Amino acid sequence: MFYAVSAGSPLGLYSVSAWFGVAARPAESPKRLCVIAPPAENQERQPKARKRLVARGRSRTMDTLAFLSVSELAYVHGVSELPLLGETIGAVWDRAVVAHAEAECLVSRQQGTRWTYAEAHEQVERCARALIASGVEKGDRVGIWSPNNAEWVVLQLATAKVGAILVNINPSYRSHELEYALRQSGTSLLVMAPGFKDVDYRAVIAAVDSPQLRERVHLDEEWPAFLELGDSASPEAVSERESALHSDEPINIQYTSGTTGFPKGATLSHHNILNNGFFIGKILGYTERDRVCLPVPFYHCFGMVIGNLASVTHGSTIVIPSEAFDPLAVLEAVQEEGCTSLYGVPTMFIAELNHPDFGRFDLTSLRTGVMAGSPCPIEVMKQVKSQMHMDEVTICYGMTETSPVSTQTRRDAPLQKQVTTVGTIHPHVEIKIIDPASGQTLRRGETGELLTRGYCVMLGYWDEPEATREAIDEARWMHSGDLAVIDDEGYIGIVGRSKDLIIRGGENIYPREVEEFLYTHPSVSDVQVIGVPDPRYGEEVCAWVIVREGETVTEDELREFCRANIARFKVPRSIRFVDEFPMTVTGKIQKFKMREAEVAERGLDDAASGNPVFSS
Repeated sequence: MFYAVSAGSPLGLYSVSAWFGVAARPAESPKRLCVIAPPAENQERQPKARKRLVARGRSRTMDTLAFLSVSELAYVHGVSELPLLGETIGAVWDRAVVAHAEAECLVSRQQGTRWTYAEAHEQVERCARALIASGVEKGDRVGIWSPNNAEWVVLQLATAKVGAILVNINPSYRSHELEYALRQSGTSLLVMAPGFKDVDYRAVIAAVDSPQLRERVHLDEEWPAFLELGDSASPEAVSERESALHSDEPINIQYTSGTTGFPKGATLSHHNILNNGFFIGKILGYTERDRVCLPVPFYHCFGMVIGNLASVTHGSTIVIPSEAFDPLAVLEAVQEEGCTSLYGVPTMFIAELNHPDFGRFDLTSLRTGVMAGSPCPIEVMKQVKSQMHMDEVTICYGMTETSPVSTQTRRDAPLQKQVTTVGTIHPHVEIKIIDPASGQTLRRGETGELLTRGYCVMLGYWDEPEATREAIDEARWMHSGDLAVIDDEGYIGIVGRSKDLIIRGGENIYPREVEEFLYTHPSVSDVQVIGVPDPRYGEEVCAWVIVREGETVTEDELREFCRANIARFKVPRSIRFVDEFPMTVTGKIQKFKMREAEVAERGLDDAASGNPVFSS
């Protein structure tokens, strides 16, 4: 939908009357007005619609343009022919069940589970009644600590229906991180898997002190008994609870790394993630005929929003190939389930392409998918398109705090744009590039900090008002910390980061969090953590350590200390023992010099060219 607006409207800072041939000038007299081409499927209608608008001689709507980008200003606004959904997740789910009752909704291959929408609905309703029967009230926090499985999806939808806030907990968390997440969120009920990989969750949680946690439900022998609690609650109890909910209420907490040394809980509403999932699916062209293979984790926005919600809002099928990424399981799932869409970070696609049995799989059912987490090398993209048949694969960019996606390449985007940019603005979202020092909006082609505004911006960080104010300004712009540029066609490129975020294979790691933990080791006097280039993961964690006087410690001892208490992806791959850190004359540590030293001494120059395209 195209909107002709006046200066100062929510769509931009300038009048667009010049587009209609009316003699008018914007406030800052831009040299040109740039109208970005509509999606391919709408292009044939564009000339007729434009003539109709001009003939009427007044500002009207047009359903053909993807978005309007004004002048040289580094500002874009996504304009859609579809309105935002003003409903709750439960309401949209119920409508999907009615429309697609007999269609396949979910396949969990490792569990042998296969449900239609009607069968999945029965599971969701039963879980919702069990939550009510167990005493879960609206606004209570319910945690999920588990790898991917059918129960994860059931709990995601059931908590939304009863107004509980689902707290996503990384399956890789150990006692140190788990205790923080449970205590900080005030989680009262935790649904947890027996374990993940070689970790026994029961042993981990035994070391956790969380006073507000009143109940734990294990996804083995305890889950069926928990669902039976629902027999004591009527279907009307769920309906009554749903009728008291509204779309702007919080429904999800996703922990993302923070500068304070601990993760921050991005708090998201129905409106946030429901609409984001819906428009992602719309751009991908999802229908009830699509089968979406999801090897990405559900605890992350990549899985639960870009995956689950994008699928169910369009009647598509969720296919879980395995509880954690396994390239062989993915290839088998695509072939045997006839998947049409596949998700992953570039390293996942590389692992699939390089699997020794890749050639024996028929992947011709694939047409689209989502790639995010780090830049995709052009040769890998070519192989994904030619050998995996994903001609319509898209690149997404965003952050957990923006629900998460704010830009996405369209299915017909040129190859060069797919590997050098993160696409164009998402529907109903605003983005501008500012000078971080002055806050002024820059011109196109100039590099500055990327800010996002719109329905997608989180409610805030859970119980952290000061951190929320630092991230979201008074005009509701979310400050990403990423350095970006907008070109004349409206494509957005990420050129760097103003924060110290490390992105390892799509996992976000803030150095301060790892530093704070290493400080607890008795032999560590001081520590600085940086990201260094890695050809496989994009970046790896490197720690520079000053040992406490009179103490001794080895690299292996420090790594083992980390492995026992924090997620493995955060454990430093390399550790350097030093006497001091490079500093300015004012005492500020120069991390860029540390990184330069690692690159030079370890010969990492060829790997030192990646930038993130998706932040959690």
